Amino acid sequence: MSLLSSLKKRSTLDAAIKQVAQARKSEAGRAEQLYKSAYQGFASVIADNLLFSEALYNWGFALLHEARSRPVAEAIEIYEDAISKFSFCLLTAPNYLGAAIDGGVAFMELARISQDDGKAGLYGLAEDFFEKACRIQNGSAAYNLACIRALRGDEEACLRYLQQARDSGSLPDPVNILQDEDMDNVKQTAWFVEFIEALKARPEPVREKLVDAEINAEPSFKLKKTEDFDYYS
Repeated sequence: MSLLSSLKKRSTLDAAIKQVAQARKSEAGRAEQLYKSAYQGFASVIADNLLFSEALYNWGFALLHEARSRPVAEAIEIYEDAISKFSFCLLTAPNYLGAAIDGGVAFMELARISQDDGKAGLYGLAEDFFEKACRIQNGSAAYNLACIRALRGDEEACLRYLQQARDSGSLPDPVNILQDEDMDNVKQTAWFVEFIEALKARPEPVREKLVDAEINAEPSFKLKKTEDFDYYS
């Protein structure tokens, strides 16, 4: 980092710290604006630091997997911690595909173990992450979005996202789809059965696809459920 760049970041950091101090003494509306501005300042100071972003992502990834082995009360806190890491990663590296997908996965898994009255909101937040992932790389989280639509009973949108996942090469194989509990609401419908049969009849089976994100020098991400990457819900 050049001296000029370092001085600029120092100035931005100092300004953000002052905004926090002002926010603590301000009324709600003004405080909210100051906090938001400060957060943007903090994020800009650590932006473009690939090592920092990668550490945040992998920290969140580890928390995501740890949560799956914990009792519900502990798991909820760990999922929330993972989500904060993925969210922070996206602040520092807005095009970090893995953080967008796994952040959505964390919200979905959190929804499954949460009270019924909170599930809809959590699935909505998961959807926000998956839509961001698709903006970063077209179709990368289309299957996840299909799962959310299936859970809501939105059959038309579910089929549309399944087709998008198929066309982008990010669709699991038919066996995995049929085993996915998120699809239970649509598995008996005629269109779903037809979709699966068409997949089975394809000359080449739907296979795991490695997608070269080429974003911020990040590694390629496996867009299919595997032991190493669980991007699908």
